[in-house]
Amino acid sequence: MNDLIESDILVVGSGISGLLFTLHLTQNTNYTVSLVTKRSLTDTNTDWAQGGIASVLSPKDTFESHIEDTLTAGDGLCKPTVVKEVIENGPDQVRLLESLGVPFDKVNGEFELGKEGGHHERRVAHVKDFTGHAIQSTLTKRIRETKNVQIFENHMMIDLVTVSDKIAGAYVFDKEKKKVLRFQSKLTVLATGGAGKVFLYTSNPDTASGDGIAIAYRAGAIIRNMEFFQFHPTCLYHPYAKSFLISEALRGEGAILKTMDGDHFTPRYHDLADLAPRDIVARAIDSEMKKRGDDHVYLDISFKQKEFIQGHFPHIDSTLKEYGIDMTSEPIPVVPAAHYTMGGIASELNGKTNIAGLLAIGETTNTGLHGANRLASNSLLEGAVMAKNAFSYTKELLDKGIPEYTFSSWDEGTSVESDEAVFVTHAWDEIRRAMWNYVGIVRTDGRLLKAKKRLKLIKDEVQQYYWDYKVSSNLIELRNLIDVANLIIESALLRKESRGAHYRLDYPMHSPDVRDTLAHKILGVFLSEDIHIDEFSPKI
Repeated sequence: MNDLIESDILVVGSGISGLLFTLHLTQNTNYTVSLVTKRSLTDTNTDWAQGGIASVLSPKDTFESHIEDTLTAGDGLCKPTVVKEVIENGPDQVRLLESLGVPFDKVNGEFELGKEGGHHERRVAHVKDFTGHAIQSTLTKRIRETKNVQIFENHMMIDLVTVSDKIAGAYVFDKEKKKVLRFQSKLTVLATGGAGKVFLYTSNPDTASGDGIAIAYRAGAIIRNMEFFQFHPTCLYHPYAKSFLISEALRGEGAILKTMDGDHFTPRYHDLADLAPRDIVARAIDSEMKKRGDDHVYLDISFKQKEFIQGHFPHIDSTLKEYGIDMTSEPIPVVPAAHYTMGGIASELNGKTNIAGLLAIGETTNTGLHGANRLASNSLLEGAVMAKNAFSYTKELLDKGIPEYTFSSWDEGTSVESDEAVFVTHAWDEIRRAMWNYVGIVRTDGRLLKAKKRLKLIKDEVQQYYWDYKVSSNLIELRNLIDVANLIIESALLRKESRGAHYRLDYPMHSPDVRDTLAHKILGVFLSEDIHIDEFSPKI
C-alpha cells in the first residue's frame, strides 16, 4: 500500500492565509502544492469572520491613524515595523481580494466602511455581516479551479517530521480511510488558525484546536506570547446556540451594552464606551455579570430603523430569528467568549520560523502585529499580507534549490484500537472547563496554579493513551489541545503584570519591563527582549 504523497510545498490549513498563499504560488509558478485541511476547505475561522478587513481606504483616513490605533490596542507589545508594513500593504490586499471576486459593499463606487472597537475612523471593508464567508467561498472556488494543487479534505496533521535538522514533511491522518500517510515536501507551511476551542465558551468553529501551534512546538519551534488570548465581548447567550458571534460592527453602528436591568455601563470603564478595545469591553461585561450575579448582559440596537438593521446585518438578524430573538425590536443576550489567539508560532511576516523548512502564516503565528490585544478586523489583513510575503520568500527559496528528504512510514508499534473513547471526550471537556474557570478573562496565580495542577494529570493520561491506542481525529485534537492549554498557563504564570488581554487581579498594573514570553520545549518558558528569528539555530 502506497502511503507517500509528494509535492514541492505542503500547506496545512485552508483559511485566508493558506488559500491566498496557495493561489499566489500556483498562479505565478509551476511548483506543486498538497493542501491539507482537517474538515472541508470552508470549515475555517475565516469563514466565521463577520466584521470585515481593516484598511485605509478613505481619504479621511491615514496610515498613521491606523498604525496608532493598532499600537494603542496592542498595549506596548506590538512591533512597530511589523505594524507599519502590514497596514501600508492593506489597500493593495483589499483590492486583490476584490479582483478575485469578493463582492465588498460599496456606495457610489466607493467602499462602504464600517467602524469597530478601537478604531478612530471608518476603515473596515465588509460584505454585509458575513465578510469572512464571502472571502472563504471566493478563495475556495478559485482554489478548486487551480492546477498544481492536490486537495486533501478530512485529513489531519499528526506531527511534523524532522530530517537533518530540517522539516521534511508531516505524518497526516486520513480520517475516512483511518490510515496515516506521509506527506513529503521541500517546504511546509502551517496556516492552521487559532485555538479558541481550548476554552469552554468560544466564537470559534470546532476546528480551532491550536493544532499548528502544538505541533510546531513539539517540533522545536519557538512559541511567543501565548498568555494573550482575546475574548470577544459579544457572543450570543442561548441554550441552543453554539458559538454564534454578534459582530462588533453592531456597536460600530451605535448598538449599546446594557445590564439586565437596563444600565448602560460601558461609559464607566472607558471614554470610548461601547467602542473601547475588546479586552476592556470584555472585562467590563465580566465585572458587571459577577457583581450583579447575572448570566449575561444585553446588546441593544433595536432603537435603529428596522430597514437599517436588516440591511446591514441580514445574517445576524436571520440567525437570531431562528432562536426566537428579533433584534429589530428587542435587545440581544450576550456573553464574552474566547475569540482570537494573539500568541502563536514566532514568525516573521514572510512566515519564516526558527526551524529550517517550516513556515507559518495567519492566526497560528505571532508576528508582533497584534501585541497584547488585537485591534478589530486586523486579522484578515495580517493573513492576506503574510500570504503574499510568504509566497515571495518561498519562491526565492525554491528557485535557489532545496533538498528533499525521505522518511519512513508511520509505525503503529503495539497500539490497538481503543475501546475507551469516552476518555477522550471526558478529558476534552475537563480541559476546557478548567481553562474557562481558571485561565479566563481575569486571572490570578492561585487560579493558574490550580489549572496547571489539573492539566498535568490529564496530560500524563493523554500521553499514555496516545501510545497505547491507534490515532483518531479526536485523539489528535485532544493531544494538541492539552499542549496549547499548558503553553497558555505557563506563559500566563510568567507574566506578572496586567497588559492587554492578560489581566491579573494580583498584578493589576503594567510592569516597566516590557518583554515577550517565549516558550520552547527544551529551553522552557522565559521572558526575552525582542528577538530575531535568525538568532535561533534550527538545532535548538
